[in-house]
Order: sequence, then C-alpha cells, then structure tokens
Amino acid sequence: MEPKEMKMDLAGRELKIASGPISTYASGFAVISLGETVIMANATISEKGKEGASWFPMFVDYEEKMYAAGKIKGSRFIKREGRPSENSVLISRLIDRPMRPLFPKGTTNEVQIICTALSADLEVDPGATAINAASIALMLSGAPFEGPVGAIRMGYFNDEIVVNPTYEQCAEGKLNLVVAGTPDAITMVEAAANEVSEEIVLQALEVAHKYIKEICQLQLDYVKQFEIKPIELTVVGADEDLVAKIAGMVTQEELDGISGTTKMEVKAKIHAIEEKLFENFKAELEADEVSEGQIADILNSLMEKNMRKNILEKEIRLDGRKTNEIRPITCIPDVLPRTHGSVIFQRGETASLSITTLGGPGDAQIVDTMEADVTKRYFHHYAFPPYATGDIKPLRGPGRREIGHGDLAERALIPVLPDEKDFSYTMWVASEIIRCNGSSSMASVCGSTLSLMAAGVPIKRPVSGIAMGLVMDKESSDYKILSDIQGMEDFAGDMDFKVTGTEEGITALQMDIKVKGLSLDLLREALAQAKEGRQFILDKMLEVIPEPRKEMSKFAPLIMNLVIDPDMIRIVIGKGGETIQKITKECEVEMDIADEGIVTITAPDQERGQKAIEWVKKLTYLPVVGDTFDGKVVKVMDFGAFVEFCPGKEGLVHISELANERVNKVEDVVKEGDPIKVKLMKLDDQGRYNLSHKATLGGGSSAPKEDKKDGEKKSDDAEVAKQGSKGERVEGTTSVRKV
Repeated sequence: MEPKEMKMDLAGRELKIASGPISTYASGFAVISLGETVIMANATISEKGKEGASWFPMFVDYEEKMYAAGKIKGSRFIKREGRPSENSVLISRLIDRPMRPLFPKGTTNEVQIICTALSADLEVDPGATAINAASIALMLSGAPFEGPVGAIRMGYFNDEIVVNPTYEQCAEGKLNLVVAGTPDAITMVEAAANEVSEEIVLQALEVAHKYIKEICQLQLDYVKQFEIKPIELTVVGADEDLVAKIAGMVTQEELDGISGTTKMEVKAKIHAIEEKLFENFKAELEADEVSEGQIADILNSLMEKNMRKNILEKEIRLDGRKTNEIRPITCIPDVLPRTHGSVIFQRGETASLSITTLGGPGDAQIVDTMEADVTKRYFHHYAFPPYATGDIKPLRGPGRREIGHGDLAERALIPVLPDEKDFSYTMWVASEIIRCNGSSSMASVCGSTLSLMAAGVPIKRPVSGIAMGLVMDKESSDYKILSDIQGMEDFAGDMDFKVTGTEEGITALQMDIKVKGLSLDLLREALAQAKEGRQFILDKMLEVIPEPRKEMSKFAPLIMNLVIDPDMIRIVIGKGGETIQKITKECEVEMDIADEGIVTITAPDQERGQKAIEWVKKLTYLPVVGDTFDGKVVKVMDFGAFVEFCPGKEGLVHISELANERVNKVEDVVKEGDPIKVKLMKLDDQGRYNLSHKATLGGGSSAPKEDKKDGEKKSDDAEVAKQGSKGERVEGTTSVRKV
C-alpha cells in the first residue's frame, strides 16, 4: 500500500502524519512528526477479552531512545536501555490518562500502546506529540475509541502565551502546560507553573483548545484515507436480572445510611448489607450460580449511584460535609528526632509523614535523559505502602502512580525554593503516606512545605494543595464541584483536579476526568473554588509553622563557601585530584568547586569545616614579600634548602641565608623534614620565591652577598629553575566535581 501523509502548520512548526516508510503489524500504527521530532505509535488490540478481567487491561509505554538525540547512554558500564526512566514513565502516564476514558466501560480486551521517540529536535518536549501519535494509532486500529484526542504544550514567556514553547521558554517562563482534549472539550491538564494566576491558566487553556480542534480535524481527515476494519470489543456488563434482584433487597434507608466520617465506618455499613445479601443468595452461592464478588460489585455500584444522587440533589456528601468544605486538618512538626525536618500533615484520614534531608551540592541528582543531563538540587519521593489502606501487597519499588505523584509534588515546590547562591544545599523530601482516604498527593505537597520550613530551608512562600472533584448528570448536565475529595468521591466521581499554589498564584496542576470533557466555564469555577480551599488549608498550616526556622537541625550538615581566584582551582584540586582528596579525607568533608571559583565545603560540624576552609586559604594564599612563615624543609641541595612555607608553595633558602654566620654545608644547619621559620624576601619575574631563615633570627643582614662570583650565582639560579615550584607543576581541571 502506498504510504499516505498529511500535514498542517502548528504555530510555526510542521505537524505531519505518515503511514510510511515505517510500518508494523500493530492493529493501528502511525508516525507523527513535529519539526524534526519523530514519534512512532503502535496500538495493538487483542481479539478476545481477557478472562476474569475486573478492570480495563490497557498498557501504555513511551520509549525514550537515546539515539533519537544522537546520544550514547551515560553509564560507563551499561549501554543498553534498562527499566524506563522517570521521564518515560511520566510521559506514559500523560498518554494513558486522556485515552483510557474514551473506551467503552467494561472493556476486557487487552490494549497496548507503545510510542517510541525515533528522533528528537531538542527544542520542543515530545510529550504532547506522543499523545497525538497514540490517538492516530488508535483511530486506525478500528477499535471503538471515542477519539480523536489532540494535545498541545503551552507556555507563558515574556508576559505572552506561547504555543509549542521550547525547553528554554519553559524553563525561563512561568508556565509549562500540556492540554489534551477532544473537538468538544478539554479532557486532561498537566502543568508546572511559577505562581501564575488562574486567569492566565484559563487563557492558555482557551488558546490550547483552539489548536486541539485543528489537530483533531487533521486526524479525522487523515483516517478517511483508509479502509478500517472495525474491531469488536468484549464489553462485560452487570447481569441486569441480578442487579434488579439485589436492588429489590436493599432499601433506600440502607443506602442513605451508608455514610460516616471515616472509611472504616462506611465499610462496616457496606459489609453489613453484604452479609445480608450473601445470606439471601446462600443457595445460589453454593451452586456457583453467582459469586460474592458479583454481589459486592453490584452493591457498590448501587451505593455509588445513590451517593452521586445525594450530592446532586441534596448537596449531601458521604461524610456529611458541604460541597466546598475541607476536612479537619492536623499538623504535627518534629516527629522524628534525628532527621533534618519532619512533619505529619493530616487532612481527614489522609496523613503524610514528610521528611526533609539536606546535603551538599555534590549530593545533587544527575538525571540522564534523551534530551540532556539534568542536575536536580531538589527532589521529592512519594511512597504509598499497602498499609496506608490496610491492604497486603508485595513491595516492588515505586510504581507509576508513585512516580507521578512524586513529580507533581516536586513541581509544586520548585518555584518557591531559595536561589542556589543563597542556599547551596541539596534538598530531598520523602513523603510516606501512612494513612489514606483520598487526596494523598496534595497531603504530600502540604507536608513537604512544612517539612522544608521545619528544616530551616528559607522557601520564598509556603505552598498548599487541594484535590477538586466533580459529580455531573450526563443527561441534564447538572453538576456539583467538590472540594477536598475523599477516596470514594474520587472513584465514583467524574473529575480529579489537583491544584497547588501560594498566595501569589498556581505552581502545579493535574486534571483527569471520566466524562467526555469539561467546558472552560466549569474549569473557571473549579479553579476559583480551589483557590478558596488552598487558602483555608494554608492558614491552618501557618498556625503551626508560620515561617521557615532560622536555625537548622544540629544533625544537618554545615555548608561553608569560599571564593578563590579561578586560576587557583588547579592548585586546590592538585595533580590527579591528589590535593582535594587529601583535604576531604583528613577533614572528613565534601568539597565542590565551580568554574567561577566558588568552593563549597559540606562538613558535619564547624570545626572540621573550618579546618578545610583554612587549608584552602593557605593553598590559595598569595604570599607578600616581608611575610614570615613556619615552613618545613622538603629538599636539601648543595646551594641551599627548598622549604614548603605554604601548602603547595615552595621557595629556596640560599645557603647564605641559613644563618648569621657563614655556613659551609647546608646539612650543618637543616635536614629534610626539619621545621624552619622563613621570611619571603623576593618573588622574581619567573614566580620563584626567595626565602631567608637568617632574616628571622635578627642581628645579621639578609641582603645578597655582593662578592659572590657571577658564575656561582648563575649556576645556583639555573638549579632553582630546574627544580621549579611545586605549585607551578600541579595540573588539574576546573570542572565541578565531588570527591
């Protein structure tokens, strides 16, 4: 089949879809390019439904190939790709979230989407392009996918909204926003922001949807060129007769009675009704005509429908709160004795134990990505252990959800971190979710803020976060926006909209919805209600820790800075790193040296840090003629002794300058290793130091002898030049390094 292609102008860059020359055996495939970034998407769908599947088995992977950017993997030992990088996982989630709700509910066919970056222009992030590629592949597969989905990245740079911002514009601007949607509405939002207003976000969303419509139309026009064979999906629905039977056994009073301020209260009432139903279906259960799981699922569905109805019609939530009411908040600082900063932030039943650890600049994380090597001085790790929900599961390291929530909380705090020149520590926050009933990612944001403040990190402003929900009647389009959603409101609701920010503006966004899309007016209302909720939460946080502490924990490392002449860096490092390694080992410190001459010393205490500082000062000290030093003889020659009078600096004490009286043999006065007091008499044109011991004794002249023969003087000078200065022979590098 002849390859087909279609293209459009997307804010100055060419967006092109092609079916060749690359082709695969996937159910649907396409290659899409934006500029010189090329993404191949393959969507493969199983012919039959997965037996016993209780969830939609869709798997999405984004492959970040180093060759796409002309790079070889950074590891010296492993060059082949291993497990996906965190960036790949985040883009995989970005692709998954707008696609999953557009499949029929109850689908059990396995769907696999693999998006591979084949080429990267290193100008525009490929995440949005990968979403577009996945949508086209699904459209071509023949699956009953309610697409297309279009996606675009938006920025705010130099006070202007930018479409398809470059990496530089995202980094230097105030907004990095990915928006996905259908021709009718917005379905997914992901953003990092530098305290921007709600109005700027809404303007960016409005512009984004204009381009999303154009991208969707391009996909529709492209798909028309193909004869696509429809795929029949296996969609499992509830047994309507069984549903009717169970509905007749559960009274409205029992359904309305399923409420409570805690998860356990609600579960206990559900289990009580379940036990009644199991007893009523005892014969059918024994005959294997029905299972306990089926009964429980139907009851849960009835409960969710009733919960939604009560919210829409009566504004009554499961725990009795008003639609804009926040659960009770508790903040407990300093819960751990040896950590640098620790706080428990609890909202309702959801609690995050957030711990801050401080380190030196050398502890910064280096992330090897397709685009570039990124150094992170702040990183956040979110952990969701099974005991947080009372479950039992094997521990297998952080999953995709944990990586995603950690990234969201990290983005939320980055805009308020102190500048590196003012606070050179590396900052690590770990949020352990110890109890959960919804909105745990936002609890980790609030906990992180308090933990950093407790550790004495001078953040610019505190950040709070809130998860907003939605219940919408699909027929009448009536809706209620919910503040601070709990677990069941998340599962049974239509939206999970996370908003973080300071009093100045928004710092991060993440929105997923289960309906086909949301209007800008609804999003405007949700952002306004979220702003009120964020401020309420922030006020509660500041009651406990009103500002960053002035003093850090005594267990936190001490960081001391010293500025030296960049030309002296090689002297501090030494040949092959010999000098800097000696300093760090003997002083028990870490040292980092920047190209501009900033020496950063990370020490466990003041004494060891000061020892290292003094060592560096001596190494970089520029001797002044007339200064006196306590030195050590390092080499004895016939004409005098070489003395190390400062670390790394040697000079010659001529035999005539060793004593007030005439000296016939150098060894009569000093031997190698002897301490000796010397005075700097001269620094010649070649940078050699002329020293005198006699000048420190008093009673004699230290001037050069006039009756010395020219031949002897020249011979001695030649020998000095041959020996040279230790400081001049040292070779090194000025790059930043950790020892």
